[in-house]
Amino acid sequence: MLHVDTSDAPLHALDAELTAAEKELQARARAFVEDVLIPLEVAAERRGGGLPEPEVQRIRSEALGRRLAGGLHRREHGGQGWTHVQWFLVEEQFGRSTNALSWYVPGAYNVLAYGSPAQVDRYLRPALRGELHDAYAVTEEQAGSDPSRIATTATPTPAGGWRIDGEKWFVTFGDVAAVYIVMANALVDGERHPTLFLVDRASAGIEVVDDPPFTHSYPHGHPTLRFHGVEVGPEAVIGGVGGGEELQRSWFVEERLGIAARAAGAMWRLLEEATAWALAREQGGRRIMDHQGVSFPLADSAADAAAGRLLALQVARLADAGADPKLVHAKASLAKLFLSEAANRCADRCVQVFGGRGYTRTNVAERFWRELRVDRIWEGTSEIQRLIVARALERRGVEAVLH
Repeated sequence: MLHVDTSDAPLHALDAELTAAEKELQARARAFVEDVLIPLEVAAERRGGGLPEPEVQRIRSEALGRRLAGGLHRREHGGQGWTHVQWFLVEEQFGRSTNALSWYVPGAYNVLAYGSPAQVDRYLRPALRGELHDAYAVTEEQAGSDPSRIATTATPTPAGGWRIDGEKWFVTFGDVAAVYIVMANALVDGERHPTLFLVDRASAGIEVVDDPPFTHSYPHGHPTLRFHGVEVGPEAVIGGVGGGEELQRSWFVEERLGIAARAAGAMWRLLEEATAWALAREQGGRRIMDHQGVSFPLADSAADAAAGRLLALQVARLADAGADPKLVHAKASLAKLFLSEAANRCADRCVQVFGGRGYTRTNVAERFWRELRVDRIWEGTSEIQRLIVARALERRGVEAVLH
């Protein structure tokens, strides 16, 4: 694989409007990815996704030392207190590396920030120090991308707590998490109230039903978990009984914008590597870049990458400006839809540019080709994003969605 050293290259031309602090953060994240993460990609691939513990600890310590962990979480909780634009710039750089090596960077799901002081102390602060991991358990066999069909229940107990029963699929980090954020319907007075619960992994009644292998080679799994009569106290509720949908909506918005940012970074890396290869590789006495069958697909992906990046940055700026949350939600879905689909096209084209080399797992294009596929599925499929965007066109108007 040909790696291009761009450490001294000027930052993206589209970043002309960034502040000096934003450019410094972007450069710091880029150096971390290129100095620490990218050199470990092939080793992680050859090991099936994981890395030796010394390398894992190095990634964590470097991320903490370079102030790249904790992102949007408040500083008083141990986070960085970034704006959404700052967070986008870092996530974009994380997206330039394969094998989800950025998953080793300490972090936590945004819903933990809404916890009680005791919940923040018990879960959020340690997570941001890299001492534990959380996992979000929402998807179910029959619910898929439709949270309204969740069947997991939380029944009140005589002691004032809850008994949780249900099965959750594709629980990312579920194999390493110390606490599960479980979406369940709290049954109160014959009504169902979507509620989030913090459930310790050590709780009795939690069973790993399946831990399937997936297409990508990532460090952590996505097991199926069964909760059978798992009892928790009243302090396990986060965001109040019935507050699960609102918290989950904010989680979806952040996750979808994060996917868009990382897809933009992946396209950036893919185009760098494939373009460098096309300029150096010769066939029939000519550089393959001189053949339109190679150069035109790269040009098409460059157009996708530039347009998608501007769209996602606009969403981040709207979020920072306190725009209508429903509009931000729709635009985050638009950004995820466009960039996840475009990144898949880009990866496929770049595999073709590399030819036979592009079909080896030591090649960056092949790894992205497998890894980017899931971005069109998780945190809401492309079809779900299209429904959200279509409804926004109807309810909020074309101009609001486009501009």
